[in-house]
Amino acid sequence: MEFSTLERLEETALELVSPGRGILAADESHGTIGKRFKAVGIESTEETRRDYREMLFTTEGISEVLSGSILFDETIRQDASDGRPLVEVLKEAGVIPGIKVDGGAVAMPLSPDEKVTQGLDRLRERLQEYSDLGARFTKWRAVITIGPDIPTSACVEANAQSLARFAAHSQEAGLVPIVEPEVLIDGEHTIEECYETTLWTLNRTFHHLYEHNVELSGMLLKPNMVISGKDAEEQAPVEEVAAMTVECLLRGVPAAVPGIVFLSGGQSDKQATAHLNAMNRMYEGLPWELSFSYARALQERPMETWAGKSENVEAAQRAFRHRLKMNAAARSGGYSEEMEDESAA
Repeated sequence: MEFSTLERLEETALELVSPGRGILAADESHGTIGKRFKAVGIESTEETRRDYREMLFTTEGISEVLSGSILFDETIRQDASDGRPLVEVLKEAGVIPGIKVDGGAVAMPLSPDEKVTQGLDRLRERLQEYSDLGARFTKWRAVITIGPDIPTSACVEANAQSLARFAAHSQEAGLVPIVEPEVLIDGEHTIEECYETTLWTLNRTFHHLYEHNVELSGMLLKPNMVISGKDAEEQAPVEEVAAMTVECLLRGVPAAVPGIVFLSGGQSDKQATAHLNAMNRMYEGLPWELSFSYARALQERPMETWAGKSENVEAAQRAFRHRLKMNAAARSGGYSEEMEDESAA
């Protein structure tokens, strides 16, 4: 890799994890956003999806707390209501556009309770197109399920290899890859089982990243937090989640990686904020920035507030800005529940 290309990658990666800011994951597929819209009474159409994301992107002052936004293929090609490309709306707001490039998770052959992510076909060509459309970073999600006799090594290896190939292709195209190996919260597993599976997944992912010559200083990691399964009888408290997550990362993530941008992974908005805050409050001098790249944990309240009605845009943007500010405070360990008063927005 040319030195100038690596410099650009490192510059973008560092900007994405700059202090007090995080990433919005606005890359929901049609199926996912359709389910979320339906739950709050919104019809999912190309226009309503555009209107919703435009509402988020035009929230006043978001660049103070938002460094980047991951887009879906439809969104990166859409124009705002005033005719400007949504990518340009983000850029003018001081937010870096990114793009989800994987093709979604499908059942793994001969192990249907596990999933592998598809989308490597024609990835080189698609990345060039996304770069031309204005993207500066990419994301690929792999999912690992904990259950009876799973995950298998075949599943972990297949997903780790795909993540590495994606990352190598992205850096070749001059785009910063966000590598997302997600150990799902679904299940009855303990926090200890989540720790073991997460560490295994991280170790194999970084092994393959090394084998594929990926420059670690020009990528970001988007992992799950080490947390109890959502159906587990015993739910680990905030401080235990924070400690076990950071200790797992210290053992599995090289110091050359500039930042870790957590996924919320089924946590409530306040829960995701509290966990991130505890990590940054409890630990100093970590080798990487600890930030966020949340989807539902940033969007749930704004989506409910908007409900597809133009007269609710201002209130929905206030809710969105408030949630961003709470997580921005968590970046430095400065968040508290008292700040959740909506008047603080």
